[in-house]
Amino acid sequence: MNADPYAWLEKSLDTVRRADWYRSPQSIESCPGPVVTLASRRLINFASNDYLGLAGDDRLIQAAMAATKEFGTGATGSRLVSGHRDLHRQLELAIANLKQTEDALVFSSGYLANLGAIASVVGQRDLILSDKYNHSSLKNGAILSRATALEYNHCNLEDLKAKLEENRVKFRKCLIITDSVFSMDGDLCPLPELLALGEQFNCMVLVDEAHATGVFGASGAGCAEHFGCKGLPLIQVGTLSKALGSLGGYVAGSAALIDFLRNRAASWIYTTALTPADTAAALEAVRIVQQEPERRVRLQQNIETFKYGAITNRQLPISNSLSPIFSLLLKDAATALAVSSQLKEMGILAVAIRPPTVSVSRIRISLMATHELAHLNHLLDALGQVFSFD
Repeated sequence: MNADPYAWLEKSLDTVRRADWYRSPQSIESCPGPVVTLASRRLINFASNDYLGLAGDDRLIQAAMAATKEFGTGATGSRLVSGHRDLHRQLELAIANLKQTEDALVFSSGYLANLGAIASVVGQRDLILSDKYNHSSLKNGAILSRATALEYNHCNLEDLKAKLEENRVKFRKCLIITDSVFSMDGDLCPLPELLALGEQFNCMVLVDEAHATGVFGASGAGCAEHFGCKGLPLIQVGTLSKALGSLGGYVAGSAALIDFLRNRAASWIYTTALTPADTAAALEAVRIVQQEPERRVRLQQNIETFKYGAITNRQLPISNSLSPIFSLLLKDAATALAVSSQLKEMGILAVAIRPPTVSVSRIRISLMATHELAHLNHLLDALGQVFSFD
């Protein structure tokens, strides 16, 4: 018997390295934006989820500083003990107004929001049907709930319906869970059809709007607004850390749902509340999202410009996305790492995404409203050189 109970760690890490799956963080040395400094080099940033360019906006910075001066650096406790501030409630009401729901509840991260919501509304006697490409937080929420969880093929309504027909009657409650914008491919879920199936089979529907909030919809409310589904029975989860440029997560829905989660969601009840700085920054971001639709217009223009240049002009092997997220699928992890390194040498930050995060290695590209035409052209030229062998 091995005397060291931790000896397996180095062997496991060696396996990860040999598969080209090993990861380590890269330190950004500048304020967020379309151009960042990494290892003393200025790179055009196509690896950020800061879709509207708000993370470095001075108004968010000033709001965070003012809240810190007034309330301190930390909330000091959970919301039900000593951590609640009026700022938290202001943010919840602002999110509910944006999403056009009766109420909302702010969590300390989007991951915690999914864990808390899913594990609260279903349990051992219930069924979860989950899109195969869902985010880890949705999948782990299903595991935590102890419900029977079945995956349906990605955005495949026929497969979902078949699984509902076969399994729904065996369970007390049923929850359909999906991302609205899938974080690695950038495609959108068929939300109206999912809601129709939910109504047909008496299922709740939970949609994760992490990559849609601020980006889709006339007012930036997300895919629920984009698809005309605002006001319909729906559990909407999202994050404050992407287009809203801060940190935290939320659940938006009926007043009864939110009241229930306040009393049952363990990842809200037993976690220190969001910091005053993060809360104030997110509150300011929601205001900007509603008052400055031109940011979404610029983002959409950048999406169309990039797609036209990549697909029509250069015929690059890139996903035909409606969102700011694009993927270039590659044969293996080693190739993805090599392409990312080549792009970095050309002044582009676009990271390699590898298993187990995804099943197929790729370069993930994300666009921002603050990218300039010169940035997009530089990216297109660099990709054209890298993929010229095709």
